[in-house]
Amino acid sequence: MHKKDQLFAAPIAQLGDFCFDEQVAEVFPDMIQRSVPGYSNILSAIGMMTERFAQPGSVLYDLGCSLGAATLMMRRHVPYSDCQIIGVDNSPAMVERCRNHISGYKSPVPVEIRQGDICQTEIVNASVVVLNFTLQFIEPEQRLALLTRIYQGLRPGGLLILSEKFRFDDQPSSDLIVDLHLDFKRANGYSELEISQKRTLLENVLRADSVAQHKQRLGSAGFEHAELWFQCFNFGSLVAIKSHEAAA
Repeated sequence: MHKKDQLFAAPIAQLGDFCFDEQVAEVFPDMIQRSVPGYSNILSAIGMMTERFAQPGSVLYDLGCSLGAATLMMRRHVPYSDCQIIGVDNSPAMVERCRNHISGYKSPVPVEIRQGDICQTEIVNASVVVLNFTLQFIEPEQRLALLTRIYQGLRPGGLLILSEKFRFDDQPSSDLIVDLHLDFKRANGYSELEISQKRTLLENVLRADSVAQHKQRLGSAGFEHAELWFQCFNFGSLVAIKSHEAAA
């Protein structure tokens, strides 16, 4: 049974920046299910796309793996036992819990969970790379370089799954979508205080892009094909495919 997220239920005297510490790691499954609309749909599709795009003898990466939900979904659906999965996260608390979580599930596919900076992680011989609500926490000026390295490390025909919180340029549409997301959180039991305090904590660390920005950046990184495949309110996911004709 996952612990309920009540981190922001009481007033916090000094609100700093949100960080993925031990407290957050402890309640993360509950937090993300109650905060991110469509999260379970995205995880299910990661499994489906892994089955379709994983290549024999390749490496699959979960960058910003947190507690390993996407890692486990890939492991469950990868059809080749000679593949390897590498999960990377910079939070010691997340990495420790992720390793314990992964070890509880037996599979012939080896999984390595690393603590480190995904911007410094070497991407080699990859067939599937997942950035599941991770890029939004990377400094904006570092995002293109990361995506370019992912593209270069993918085999031809390889896939990137990029899930993010989105922003919208049209103000009336943006206001509506943001309000619908707030209603979603209220319906999942979050109080106005919890919503307000968490939003303040995230303001300086989560910097969202528009769907158009994501597509433009993916093209600049080299991806020949990129499209939005899922959206629920201001959260969604894109796929980017490296052409089979691309130079290895």
